[in-house]
Amino acid sequence: MKDIKILAIESSCDETAAAVIENGRKVLSNVIYSQIDLHTLYGGVVPEIASRKHIEKINPVIEQALTDAGVGLKDVDAVAVTYGPGLVGPLLVGVSAAKAVAYAAGLPLIGVHHIEGHVSANFLEHPDLEPPFLCLIVSGGHTHLVIMKDYGEYEILGRTHDDAAGEAYDKVARAIGLGYPGGPKIDKVAKEGNPKAIAFPRAKVDDCPYDFSFSGLKSAVLNYLNQAEMKGEEINRNDVAASFQAAVVDVLVEKTMHAAKEYGFKKVALAGGVASNSALRAGMKEACEKRGLTMIYPSPIYCTDNAAMIGAAAYYEYIKGNFSGLDLNAIPNLRLGERK
Repeated sequence: MKDIKILAIESSCDETAAAVIENGRKVLSNVIYSQIDLHTLYGGVVPEIASRKHIEKINPVIEQALTDAGVGLKDVDAVAVTYGPGLVGPLLVGVSAAKAVAYAAGLPLIGVHHIEGHVSANFLEHPDLEPPFLCLIVSGGHTHLVIMKDYGEYEILGRTHDDAAGEAYDKVARAIGLGYPGGPKIDKVAKEGNPKAIAFPRAKVDDCPYDFSFSGLKSAVLNYLNQAEMKGEEINRNDVAASFQAAVVDVLVEKTMHAAKEYGFKKVALAGGVASNSALRAGMKEACEKRGLTMIYPSPIYCTDNAAMIGAAAYYEYIKGNFSGLDLNAIPNLRLGERK
């Protein structure tokens, strides 16, 4: 059988990325240009600035991905691109570039859901992994607990009602003076703190056992900080970070284990930027080992936004013949399982 090579493009937020993936599992190249240093100045991603930087970097990144893979467009079988969800300006840059390359080279175009990409990142380093399995997706914009029933087929068990876990990390990090990006910084200082120092709440959503809510936890942290300030009490930000992180991890692990038991899954996967968080990995690993479950997660380079994961997801769309037209558009609020 012929090896299928896919040129994949990802630009949904502040990473300009391109990769060449073979047969949905083998990474031939994976190029990422990160804008984190630029957006740190503003305490978060500025969409207009991100869009301009994507325009500047997208062609060089694509060219580098092809060069690193040792292939030309004549060797590629399809072009894949994230078309949602994400920031509309950045998405449009990637979609426009992918359409131009596909049209010029006479290649099929495959629109990929960003969250499907995160789930598919697990295939890149686990060649024996096959659906169905349970997957917890945790990132700056998304918190989902899903069953991957088959390639491209998902059942959503739960999602966040308000802030995503990563979003809560960013807001709390800002409040305790750590700055952006919040996830890695809280993870780092939490190692020096006491996770039991402050009793922050673990939210439950009535009638929705697998749904998440982190807005109340974020508010509890802010209230704690305000009250301490008003009383003139010294704030140990390491303890605040550790206690906040423990509250997030407890909820994520508890709901995932509950779902694994109820639905009878022996394989549990992590995906998304927060999947590289050391406390979440440790907590999930301990819970899985206690129950005899197999825990699967990507390396950190495949947890954050990257194009390799988009190429992995696209391969299975290619096999099914699910191609997009040149009228493919960016859909910033695209839901998992939704096709356009």
